Amino acid sequence: MSKPIVAIVGRPNVGKSTLFNKLVGRRLAIVEDVPGVTRDRLYGDAEWLNHEFLLIDTGGIDPSTDDGLLLRMREQAQLAIDTATVILFVTDLHSGVTAQDVDIAPMLLRSGKPLLLVVNKADAPGEVPLEVYDFYSLGLGEPYVVSSIHGHGTGDLLDAVVAHFPPAEAEEEVGDRIPVAVIGRPNVGKSSLVNRILGQERMIVADEAGTTRDAVDSDVDNQWGKYTFIDTAGLRRRSKVENGVERYSVLRSLAAVERARVAVIMIDATQGFTEQDSKVAGFAHEEGKACIIAVNKWDAVEKDDKTMAAERKKLENDFSFMSYAPIIFISAKTGQRLGKLMELINYVDSQNAMRITTGVLNSLLADATARVQPPTDRGRRLKIYYMTQVSTRPPTFACFINDKKLFHFSYQRYLENQIRATFGLEGTPVRILPREREGRGK
Repeated sequence: MSKPIVAIVGRPNVGKSTLFNKLVGRRLAIVEDVPGVTRDRLYGDAEWLNHEFLLIDTGGIDPSTDDGLLLRMREQAQLAIDTATVILFVTDLHSGVTAQDVDIAPMLLRSGKPLLLVVNKADAPGEVPLEVYDFYSLGLGEPYVVSSIHGHGTGDLLDAVVAHFPPAEAEEEVGDRIPVAVIGRPNVGKSSLVNRILGQERMIVADEAGTTRDAVDSDVDNQWGKYTFIDTAGLRRRSKVENGVERYSVLRSLAAVERARVAVIMIDATQGFTEQDSKVAGFAHEEGKACIIAVNKWDAVEKDDKTMAAERKKLENDFSFMSYAPIIFISAKTGQRLGKLMELINYVDSQNAMRITTGVLNSLLADATARVQPPTDRGRRLKIYYMTQVSTRPPTFACFINDKKLFHFSYQRYLENQIRATFGLEGTPVRILPREREGRGK
C-alpha cells in the first residue's frame, strides 16, 4: 500500500519551500542523506499522528504567464496535483488575495482532490490578523493560518491533512505475485520494456488503472513466475513537463516505488548515466526496495568485446551508493536478455526478503570482530554485545552496543560487507541499526 501524497502548491514567493522544510524538519526520521546520491528538496517522507506520507514541494504557479520558465513550473505543479492525495494551497498574508490566487483556486478545485487553504507568513503571535478574512473570498472554506518560519499553526494544519487520508488498510495480500516498478528518466524505454514482456508471453491476467492516474498495473504470468508490472511512463504525454526542469520527472516514480517490491531502474545506453538517474535510483534505495539497473537500448550501441566491461565499470562508479544492485544490459526492442532480467527480478526479491537466524549472525559477528577489532576513542572501545535481524524488505539488523558514538560509519560498513560476503544479499539494501544497551560496562 502506497503512502498518501501531500502537494504544496501556490504562486511564487509565498513560502512554499519554507513550509515544506518546516513540515519535513519536524519529523525525527526523515529521508536521510545517502552518500553519493545527489538530491534536492523535491520530496520528503513525513509522519504525523502515526500517519506516514510523502510531502511534495513544487515550483510557483502563474496561470496567466507566457514566460517559458514559469509555464514549465505551472506544468510541473500540475504534475504534483495529479498525483496528490491532499493539496495545500499556500498564500501570503502580507500580499493579501492576489489576481493569481483568484486564478489558481478554480484550477485546484477542478482536480477534485481534498484542498486546504493555507495563509502563510502570519509570523506575529497572538490574535488572528483581520487580513485573514479576505481569503474567504477564494471560496475554499476556512483558511489555516500558519508561520512557516516559526511553525505557528502547522499542528492544526497537519491534523486537517491526515483527516483526509484514506482509512488505513491491512497490508495487501500479494501472495507469490511480485510487484515490479519500472522507473527511470523519460524516453529510456520503460513502456517498451513492459509491453515487450506482456506481448511476448501473451498471458496477461488483467490490466487496470493503478492508484495514480498515470501509473498502469499489468498482471502477467509467465514461465518465470507471477508479477505485477507498474509502468509509470503514462506521464510522457505532458510534453512540457518532460522538456522542463528535469528534477520534476522523478515524481512519476515515487508512487510506483512505494507500491513495489522490486525496482527496475532503466538507463539509456545511448545517453549514459545522468544526475536524474541518481535521483530516481536514490529514492528506491532509500525506500529499501530490491533494485536492478537495466541498461536499455544495448542493441543500438556500437561495441566490441570490451565495451560491456568498460560500461559496467563506469556504472558501478556512478552507482557507488548502491553497489549491491546487479547491472544487466538489455534491449526492450529485440528482447535481448529479458529472460535473464526476469530471473534477476525473482532473485533480488528473494534476497530482499531473506531472514538470518540470530545464532548464525552472532557467529559471523564473533569472527568479524576477531578479524578486525572494533574502534576505540580516548581509551574506550566499542563493544558489540550481539546482533539480531529485526525485519526484512530490506534486511535490517540491530546491533546492541555500549556507545553509539563509537560505532563509526566505517565499521558499520565493514560489518555490512561481512554479512553480504557470507549471505549474498545481492540486489537489496541492508540496514544496520545501533542500539545502546543499558549497563554492561557503559
